[in-house]
Amino acid sequence: MGQRSATRELTERSGNANATAKPPLHPLWVLLIAVLLPGVGQVINNTPKRGLMFLFFIMSLGWVTLHLAPPEASFVGRYAGGFLIYAISILDAYRWARHRWTFFHRDPGRTDNAAP
Repeated sequence: MGQRSATRELTERSGNANATAKPPLHPLWVLLIAVLLPGVGQVINNTPKRGLMFLFFIMSLGWVTLHLAPPEASFVGRYAGGFLIYAISILDAYRWARHRWTFFHRDPGRTDNAAP
């Protein structure tokens, strides 16, 4: 639904009925960026507050598990809460990027609700 309003807004601003919206980034690129830079996948998907929220929870749960884990725990074990939220943020960024990609490239003449 957000794509339709963005396209409509672009058409109204440009005054050209043939103006097209910029296509979203391919989901695999978003996945790669989300793996390398936590929270940036959400920023690419136009949800920067969501990316900031993920960063906050990565830091806070990493800090909590650091203080709850025993001293002999491994690095991953000491920051397990942060790694959990990091993994969820990667999956979230890819899921929404794939949704935006599918929505943008759908066939507008199709009337049934079945996926292509």
